[in-house]
Amino acid sequence: MGGIALLARESGVTVSGSDENVYPPMSTLLEDQGINIKKGFEISHLKALTEDSATENDTQVVVGNVMTRGKEVIEYTLNQNLPYTSGPQWLYENILRDKWVLAVSGTHGKTTTASILAWILEYAGLNPGFLIGGVPENFGISARLGGSPFFVVEADEYDTAFFDKRSKFVHYHPTTLVINNLEFDHADIFPDLDAIKTQFHHLIRIVPEKGLVVLNGEESNIQDVLDKGCWTPTEAFSSEDQESTTIRETTGWSSNYINPDGSEFEVFFDGELQGTVKWSLLGKHNVSNALAAIAAARHAGVPVNHAIDALSEFKGIKRRMELRGKVNDISVYDDFAHHPTAIETTLKGLRANIGKQKIIAVLEPRSNTMRLGIHKETLAASLSEADQVLLFQPKGLDWEMDHVLDSLGNKSSMHDDIDELIEAISKEASSSDHVLIMSNGGFGGIHEKLLTSLSSLK
Repeated sequence: MGGIALLARESGVTVSGSDENVYPPMSTLLEDQGINIKKGFEISHLKALTEDSATENDTQVVVGNVMTRGKEVIEYTLNQNLPYTSGPQWLYENILRDKWVLAVSGTHGKTTTASILAWILEYAGLNPGFLIGGVPENFGISARLGGSPFFVVEADEYDTAFFDKRSKFVHYHPTTLVINNLEFDHADIFPDLDAIKTQFHHLIRIVPEKGLVVLNGEESNIQDVLDKGCWTPTEAFSSEDQESTTIRETTGWSSNYINPDGSEFEVFFDGELQGTVKWSLLGKHNVSNALAAIAAARHAGVPVNHAIDALSEFKGIKRRMELRGKVNDISVYDDFAHHPTAIETTLKGLRANIGKQKIIAVLEPRSNTMRLGIHKETLAASLSEADQVLLFQPKGLDWEMDHVLDSLGNKSSMHDDIDELIEAISKEASSSDHVLIMSNGGFGGIHEKLLTSLSSLK
């Protein structure tokens, strides 16, 4: 929704918004663009617009999917017969209708892959538009209109709005579609994995015959979706090796690791070496993300060697293994972890890079699925690469994390106060350690507070 607000503002629309909490970097981006964000969902925020004679006939309410019937602001919108739409629908009708849309979907890696893809197109001089659920460091902003037919969008399977329960991504009408992976997530709206597969089937049904579906060849769940029907050419990728794909494909992308941490790897297409990537990102998951982006960019006309050159200048994304600071030789990272698979692959990538140096993992299970306890049986195993694990139990968590503590043994501890958690990390950390903080929220400003605390250590 923040990115859509930025696109609307760039299009010349006067934009204001309401939310309970807006965190950096999005809050800063909105402020810099002159977008007024008011705290809370008060009727007065809408009344101020609709009762102004200069704006009452030109006002449209764009409703986010956190809004439900029964909220006063929604009841007011309906009772006053205000024009309203969803964010994805507004995006298609006002931005995407005439674009070559490159949509990046999947349970993990959407933000990173979309950011890489947008940068490859930019590096090739194609000046793409994009809407990404993070801030690529190469651009410094999460959304822009661009100046070409190409538009990269992070395509989420979450539902659209209270009045439209389809997944958001069906609104985007992609010509090029990436499916990174497919696991159970969003347990607050999907009963099981099969329900998510159905939504991906709906997405594949609208990709044109002239388009391309780029998909993860290691994922049998994606094959299940293809078996429901696919009318578009496909290309598979695998970050394992050239023979590991489970997708029945003759066309495919694969890799060969030169450095086991994923910072240097060879790219193959149909078994033919295309070039070598040397970049700053780590981990097998990011090799997959790179291969997917290279394949999607090639469909848009970017030669593979240009894409490989672009990756050497890719700077990463805020809140995706972002190094927030280094104090007393202690490195503090921020990562937007929301699922055990993402946690595991991130930790493995860091471990491959730093060897036997100590990893202190700090986790706030904040996503809706995490809060429901859906992944509680696999959470401990996903943290196994860490030397020390500090768990933060937020208010309103629907399950107790004692089972995770028991599984991790004496290398773990539980905390429910931010200041006390920071003190515990500071006592645990020493020179050459790596502190990986994982949360999809603001986490009480823990990163800067921790850096301040570490700087006071002798």
